[in-house]
Amino acid sequence: MPERTTAVRALHDIGLAAWFGGSLAEAVTAADPALGADPDPAVPGLNAGWGSWAPVCAIAIGAHLLGGVMLLPVNRDRAAGRRGVAAQTIGKFVLTGAALAVTGYSRSLGRKLTAVGNGAVVEGVVPARSAPGETGRLRRQLDTCQWLIPLLTGGICALAALVDEQQRPAGRLNGMFGKPARWLHATR
Repeated sequence: MPERTTAVRALHDIGLAAWFGGSLAEAVTAADPALGADPDPAVPGLNAGWGSWAPVCAIAIGAHLLGGVMLLPVNRDRAAGRRGVAAQTIGKFVLTGAALAVTGYSRSLGRKLTAVGNGAVVEGVVPARSAPGETGRLRRQLDTCQWLIPLLTGGICALAALVDEQQRPAGRLNGMFGKPARWLHATR
């Protein structure tokens, strides 16, 4: 792989950004009682809108994973040679696996929620969290998953920021802050 990997890194980062942003928007929207707590067909539901987001989310996740796989050989030496990098890489793998699992489970819960309704759940309308029986239980599980996804993908973003920070040459920081620090030290 060439030394410059800007396109691959962009694929990786933009995929993660879309996955995080879409899941956060979904969680916030689902938490709004005005949008989905009332199973009235006149109220625009969440399933229809988020159902159309699912293919975009799948592409974003695929882009993130493809970019990550393509970056593995590039970062192999750095992971082996620098303290803490391997642990961070493993942490990103664990968080990514967990986010993938929760994303898949969330999709499965959404499908079950629609199927369990047997007419009580109108396509495109999300039932209330307080709905009785299986429907309410599935909705509460789905709500939990919808908040776990941005939490996990946000964790991946945070680890990526830490890794990026560690890739910066120490000399740059020293150069930027060295003179002001020396001036402050000299005035004491």
